[in-house]
Amino acid sequence: MNSPEDMYQLTADQYLEKTNILIYIEDAVAQLLEHKEENPKVNPSKFFSDYFVSLREGNHTLFRDYHFIHATPHNRSSFVKTFWKCFRHVGKQGDLLSIQEYHALICLLCNDFPFETVQKTARIILMDDALDCLISFTDFLYAFQVQFYYEEFLEKCTEVYKALLSAGSPRETVVVPTSDEEESKSNPHQLSNGHHTSSDGVDSMQFYRALVSLSHEFTLSFPPLPILKELLSVAPRVSFYGFLMAIAKCEKINAFIGVLPDKQNLYIEFEEPVQEAPVEVRTPRSSRSRSHHSTH
Repeated sequence: MNSPEDMYQLTADQYLEKTNILIYIEDAVAQLLEHKEENPKVNPSKFFSDYFVSLREGNHTLFRDYHFIHATPHNRSSFVKTFWKCFRHVGKQGDLLSIQEYHALICLLCNDFPFETVQKTARIILMDDALDCLISFTDFLYAFQVQFYYEEFLEKCTEVYKALLSAGSPRETVVVPTSDEEESKSNPHQLSNGHHTSSDGVDSMQFYRALVSLSHEFTLSFPPLPILKELLSVAPRVSFYGFLMAIAKCEKINAFIGVLPDKQNLYIEFEEPVQEAPVEVRTPRSSRSRSHHSTH
Protein backbone atom coordinates (compact mmCIF):
# COMPACT_ATOMS: atom_id res chain seq x y z
CA MET A 1 0.00 0.00 0.00
CA ASN A 2 1.39 3.39 -0.95
CA SER A 3 2.28 5.97 1.69
CA PRO A 4 0.63 9.42 1.47
CA GLU A 5 3.97 10.80 0.30
CA ASP A 6 4.06 8.36 -2.62
CA MET A 7 0.50 9.23 -3.60
CA TYR A 8 1.36 12.94 -3.79
CA GLN A 9 3.97 12.14 -6.43
CA LEU A 10 1.34 10.76 -8.83
CA THR A 11 -0.27 12.70 -11.65
CA ALA A 12 -4.04 13.14 -11.61
CA ASP A 13 -4.53 10.30 -14.10
CA GLN A 14 -2.15 8.02 -12.19
CA TYR A 15 -3.97 8.74 -8.95
CA LEU A 16 -7.36 7.93 -10.47
CA GLU A 17 -6.00 4.68 -11.88
CA LYS A 18 -4.24 3.72 -8.66
CA THR A 19 -7.24 4.34 -6.41
CA ASN A 20 -9.90 3.08 -8.86
CA ILE A 21 -11.98 6.16 -8.01
CA LEU A 22 -13.68 6.22 -11.41
CA ILE A 23 -14.91 2.64 -10.95
CA TYR A 24 -16.62 3.62 -7.71
CA ILE A 25 -18.06 6.87 -9.07
CA GLU A 26 -19.54 5.06 -12.05
CA ASP A 27 -20.93 2.33 -9.80
CA ALA A 28 -22.37 4.86 -7.34
CA VAL A 29 -24.17 6.71 -10.14
CA ALA A 30 -25.49 3.46 -11.61
CA GLN A 31 -26.72 2.34 -8.18
CA LEU A 32 -28.39 5.71 -7.61
CA LEU A 33 -30.23 5.61 -10.94
CA GLU A 34 -31.39 2.06 -10.28
CA HIS A 35 -32.52 2.95 -6.76
CA LYS A 36 -34.27 6.08 -8.00
CA GLU A 37 -36.55 4.03 -10.22
CA GLU A 38 -37.95 2.36 -7.11
CA ASN A 39 -37.75 5.40 -4.86
CA PRO A 40 -38.06 8.69 -6.80
CA LYS A 41 -37.69 10.73 -3.60
CA VAL A 42 -34.21 9.43 -2.83
CA ASN A 43 -31.76 12.10 -1.68
CA PRO A 44 -28.70 11.90 -3.98
CA SER A 45 -26.37 13.53 -1.46
CA LYS A 46 -27.31 11.10 1.30
CA PHE A 47 -27.18 8.18 -1.12
CA PHE A 48 -23.63 9.02 -2.20
CA SER A 49 -22.62 9.61 1.41
CA ASP A 50 -23.96 6.21 2.46
CA TYR A 51 -22.34 4.56 -0.57
CA PHE A 52 -18.85 5.85 0.18
CA VAL A 53 -19.16 5.18 3.92
CA SER A 54 -20.02 1.59 3.05
CA LEU A 55 -17.08 1.55 0.63
CA ARG A 56 -14.70 2.83 3.28
CA GLU A 57 -15.88 0.27 5.83
CA GLY A 58 -15.69 -2.58 3.31
CA ASN A 59 -19.38 -3.50 3.47
CA HIS A 60 -20.09 -2.70 -0.18
CA THR A 61 -19.51 -6.11 -1.79
CA LEU A 62 -22.36 -8.04 -0.15
CA PHE A 63 -24.76 -9.49 -2.76
CA ARG A 64 -22.86 -7.83 -5.62
CA ASP A 65 -21.99 -9.67 -8.82
CA TYR A 66 -18.58 -11.23 -9.39
CA HIS A 67 -17.54 -8.61 -11.94
CA PHE A 68 -17.82 -5.91 -9.28
CA ILE A 69 -16.17 -7.69 -6.36
CA HIS A 70 -13.31 -8.77 -8.63
CA ALA A 71 -12.80 -5.29 -10.09
CA THR A 72 -10.43 -3.77 -7.50
CA PRO A 73 -8.04 -4.94 -4.75
CA HIS A 74 -10.19 -3.17 -2.15
CA ASN A 75 -13.29 -5.00 -3.36
CA ARG A 76 -11.50 -8.34 -3.24
CA SER A 77 -10.15 -7.86 0.28
CA SER A 78 -13.52 -6.52 1.44
CA PHE A 79 -15.26 -9.61 0.09
CA VAL A 80 -12.82 -11.88 1.92
CA LYS A 81 -13.54 -9.97 5.13
CA THR A 82 -17.29 -10.23 4.55
CA PHE A 83 -16.99 -13.98 3.98
CA TRP A 84 -15.06 -14.34 7.23
CA LYS A 85 -17.57 -12.28 9.22
CA CYS A 86 -20.57 -14.11 7.83
CA PHE A 87 -19.31 -17.65 8.24
CA ARG A 88 -16.64 -17.69 10.92
CA HIS A 89 -19.00 -19.69 13.13
CA VAL A 90 -18.23 -22.60 10.79
CA GLY A 91 -14.61 -22.49 11.89
CA LYS A 92 -15.46 -21.74 15.50
CA GLN A 93 -17.47 -24.96 15.64
CA GLY A 94 -14.54 -26.89 14.16
CA ASP A 95 -16.46 -28.02 11.08
CA LEU A 96 -14.64 -29.29 8.01
CA LEU A 97 -16.22 -28.73 4.59
CA SER A 98 -15.65 -29.82 1.02
CA ILE A 99 -14.77 -27.33 -1.70
CA GLN A 100 -18.30 -27.68 -3.08
CA GLU A 101 -19.69 -26.65 0.30
CA TYR A 102 -17.34 -23.67 0.57
CA HIS A 103 -18.40 -22.61 -2.91
CA ALA A 104 -22.04 -22.85 -1.85
CA LEU A 105 -21.35 -20.55 1.11
CA ILE A 106 -19.54 -18.03 -1.09
CA CYS A 107 -22.43 -18.06 -3.57
CA LEU A 108 -24.77 -16.94 -0.78
CA LEU A 109 -22.82 -13.66 -0.86
CA CYS A 110 -22.11 -13.56 -4.62
CA ASN A 111 -24.32 -15.87 -6.63
CA ASP A 112 -22.15 -15.98 -9.76
CA PHE A 113 -18.81 -16.55 -8.02
CA PRO A 114 -16.79 -19.02 -10.16
CA PHE A 115 -16.09 -22.49 -8.80
CA GLU A 116 -12.67 -22.41 -10.46
CA THR A 117 -11.36 -19.92 -7.88
CA VAL A 118 -12.44 -22.24 -5.07
CA GLN A 119 -10.72 -25.16 -6.81
CA LYS A 120 -7.50 -23.16 -7.07
CA THR A 121 -7.82 -22.31 -3.39
CA ALA A 122 -8.06 -26.00 -2.54
CA ARG A 123 -4.93 -26.73 -4.57
CA ILE A 124 -2.95 -24.46 -2.25
CA ILE A 125 -3.94 -26.72 0.63
CA LEU A 126 -4.35 -30.15 -0.97
CA MET A 127 -2.69 -32.21 -3.67
CA ASP A 128 -4.60 -32.64 -6.94
CA ASP A 129 -5.50 -36.22 -6.08
CA ALA A 130 -6.92 -35.18 -2.71
CA LEU A 131 -9.30 -32.38 -3.72
CA ASP A 132 -12.24 -34.35 -2.35
CA CYS A 133 -10.85 -34.08 1.19
CA LEU A 134 -12.52 -31.86 3.75
CA ILE A 135 -10.83 -28.58 4.72
CA SER A 136 -10.91 -26.55 7.91
CA PHE A 137 -12.35 -23.05 7.73
CA THR A 138 -9.06 -21.50 8.89
CA ASP A 139 -7.00 -23.21 6.19
CA PHE A 140 -9.54 -22.37 3.51
CA LEU A 141 -9.94 -18.73 4.56
CA TYR A 142 -6.26 -17.74 4.41
CA ALA A 143 -5.68 -19.69 1.19
CA PHE A 144 -8.80 -18.12 -0.35
CA GLN A 145 -7.57 -14.66 0.60
CA VAL A 146 -4.25 -15.20 -1.18
CA GLN A 147 -5.82 -16.85 -4.24
CA PHE A 148 -8.48 -14.18 -4.71
CA TYR A 149 -6.46 -11.09 -3.80
CA TYR A 150 -3.29 -12.08 -5.65
CA GLU A 151 -4.92 -14.00 -8.51
CA GLU A 152 -3.00 -12.36 -11.36
CA PHE A 153 0.28 -12.48 -9.43
CA LEU A 154 -0.11 -16.22 -8.83
CA GLU A 155 -0.85 -16.80 -12.51
CA LYS A 156 2.38 -15.01 -13.44
CA CYS A 157 4.26 -16.95 -10.77
CA THR A 158 3.05 -20.16 -12.39
CA GLU A 159 4.48 -19.05 -15.74
CA VAL A 160 7.79 -17.99 -14.18
CA TYR A 161 8.10 -21.22 -12.22
CA LYS A 162 7.39 -23.41 -15.24
CA ALA A 163 9.94 -21.48 -17.30
CA LEU A 164 12.62 -21.98 -14.64
CA LEU A 165 11.71 -25.62 -14.28
CA SER A 166 11.97 -26.19 -18.03
CA ALA A 167 15.28 -24.34 -18.24
CA GLY A 168 16.71 -26.38 -15.41
CA SER A 169 15.43 -29.72 -16.71
CA PRO A 170 15.98 -29.90 -20.48
CA ARG A 171 15.48 -33.64 -20.34
CA GLU A 172 14.26 -36.16 -17.83
CA THR A 173 16.90 -37.33 -15.37
CA VAL A 174 17.15 -40.17 -12.92
CA VAL A 175 17.68 -38.90 -9.38
CA VAL A 176 19.57 -41.17 -6.99
CA PRO A 177 18.63 -40.46 -3.35
CA THR A 178 21.50 -39.23 -1.20
CA SER A 179 22.02 -38.74 2.50
CA ASP A 180 21.54 -34.99 2.01
CA GLU A 181 18.21 -35.66 0.34
CA GLU A 182 17.08 -37.89 3.17
CA GLU A 183 18.05 -35.17 5.62
CA SER A 184 16.03 -32.59 3.71
CA LYS A 185 12.95 -34.79 3.95
CA SER A 186 13.04 -34.42 7.70
CA ASN A 187 13.66 -30.66 7.58
CA PRO A 188 10.47 -29.00 8.89
CA HIS A 189 11.45 -25.73 7.19
CA GLN A 190 11.70 -27.22 3.70
CA LEU A 191 9.49 -25.18 1.38
CA SER A 192 7.50 -28.10 0.05
CA ASN A 193 4.09 -29.59 0.59
CA GLY A 194 5.39 -32.76 2.15
CA HIS A 195 5.36 -34.70 -1.12
CA HIS A 196 8.58 -33.33 -2.62
CA THR A 197 12.24 -34.03 -1.96
CA SER A 198 15.06 -31.52 -2.18
CA SER A 199 15.64 -32.51 -5.82
CA ASP A 200 12.20 -31.19 -6.76
CA GLY A 201 11.36 -27.60 -7.57
CA VAL A 202 13.64 -24.77 -8.58
CA ASP A 203 16.42 -22.78 -6.98
CA SER A 204 14.76 -20.48 -4.45
CA MET A 205 16.93 -17.41 -5.08
CA GLN A 206 16.69 -17.83 -8.84
CA PHE A 207 12.93 -17.88 -8.45
CA TYR A 208 13.09 -14.79 -6.25
CA ARG A 209 15.23 -12.88 -8.77
CA ALA A 210 12.69 -13.74 -11.47
CA LEU A 211 9.92 -12.35 -9.26
CA VAL A 212 11.92 -9.16 -8.72
CA SER A 213 12.12 -8.72 -12.50
CA LEU A 214 8.40 -9.43 -12.76
CA SER A 215 7.61 -6.77 -10.15
CA HIS A 216 9.12 -4.01 -12.32
CA GLU A 217 6.49 -4.51 -15.02
CA PHE A 218 3.57 -5.79 -12.95
CA THR A 219 0.87 -3.19 -12.27
CA LEU A 220 -1.56 -5.30 -10.22
CA SER A 221 -1.40 -6.46 -6.60
CA PHE A 222 2.06 -7.80 -5.73
CA PRO A 223 3.27 -9.03 -2.30
CA PRO A 224 6.14 -7.00 -0.81
CA LEU A 225 9.47 -8.22 -2.17
CA PRO A 226 11.19 -8.30 1.26
CA ILE A 227 8.53 -10.75 2.49
CA LEU A 228 8.91 -12.92 -0.62
CA LYS A 229 12.68 -12.94 -0.15
CA GLU A 230 12.26 -13.97 3.48
CA LEU A 231 9.96 -16.84 2.51
CA LEU A 232 12.24 -18.03 -0.29
CA SER A 233 15.35 -17.84 1.89
CA VAL A 234 14.12 -20.66 4.13
CA ALA A 235 15.35 -23.46 1.85
CA PRO A 236 17.67 -23.69 -1.18
CA ARG A 237 14.94 -25.13 -3.39
CA VAL A 238 11.21 -24.58 -3.53
CA SER A 239 8.29 -26.43 -5.07
CA PHE A 240 5.48 -24.32 -6.46
CA TYR A 241 2.89 -25.71 -4.05
CA GLY A 242 5.33 -25.14 -1.22
CA PHE A 243 5.60 -21.52 -2.33
CA LEU A 244 1.82 -21.13 -2.44
CA MET A 245 1.40 -22.66 0.98
CA ALA A 246 4.10 -20.43 2.44
CA ILE A 247 2.34 -17.31 1.12
CA ALA A 248 -1.05 -18.46 2.40
CA LYS A 249 0.34 -19.11 5.88
CA CYS A 250 2.51 -15.98 6.04
CA GLU A 251 1.32 -13.67 8.81
CA LYS A 252 3.19 -10.72 7.30
CA ILE A 253 1.35 -11.04 3.98
CA ASN A 254 -1.93 -11.37 5.85
CA ALA A 255 -1.11 -8.18 7.77
CA PHE A 256 -0.14 -6.43 4.53
CA ILE A 257 -3.52 -7.19 2.94
CA GLY A 258 -4.97 -5.92 6.18
CA VAL A 259 -8.49 -7.32 6.52
CA LEU A 260 -8.16 -10.58 8.48
CA PRO A 261 -6.77 -10.95 12.00
CA ASP A 262 -4.03 -13.46 12.68
CA LYS A 263 -5.00 -17.06 13.36
CA GLN A 264 -4.88 -16.63 17.12
CA ASN A 265 -7.57 -13.93 16.96
CA LEU A 266 -9.64 -15.29 14.08
CA TYR A 267 -12.58 -16.34 16.25
CA ILE A 268 -12.40 -13.73 19.01
CA GLU A 269 -15.58 -11.69 19.31
CA PHE A 270 -15.06 -7.99 18.62
CA GLU A 271 -16.86 -5.11 20.23
CA GLU A 272 -18.03 -3.61 16.97
CA PRO A 273 -21.13 -5.19 15.42
CA VAL A 274 -20.26 -8.10 13.18
CA GLN A 275 -22.17 -8.67 9.98
CA GLU A 276 -23.77 -12.07 10.19
CA ALA A 277 -24.71 -14.44 7.42
CA PRO A 278 -27.55 -13.09 5.24
CA VAL A 279 -29.44 -16.33 5.73
CA GLU A 280 -29.35 -19.01 8.34
CA VAL A 281 -26.82 -21.56 7.19
CA ARG A 282 -26.89 -25.06 8.56
CA THR A 283 -23.70 -27.05 8.70
CA PRO A 284 -23.74 -29.48 5.76
CA ARG A 285 -24.17 -33.11 6.72
CA SER A 286 -20.87 -34.11 5.15
CA SER A 287 -18.88 -31.88 7.51
CA ARG A 288 -16.75 -33.53 10.15
CA SER A 289 -15.39 -32.52 13.49
CA ARG A 290 -11.77 -31.45 13.76
CA SER A 291 -10.86 -34.74 15.44
CA HIS A 292 -11.46 -36.63 12.19
CA HIS A 293 -9.04 -34.63 10.08
CA SER A 294 -5.74 -32.93 10.76
CA THR A 295 -5.34 -29.50 9.23
CA HIS A 296 -2.18 -28.13 7.71
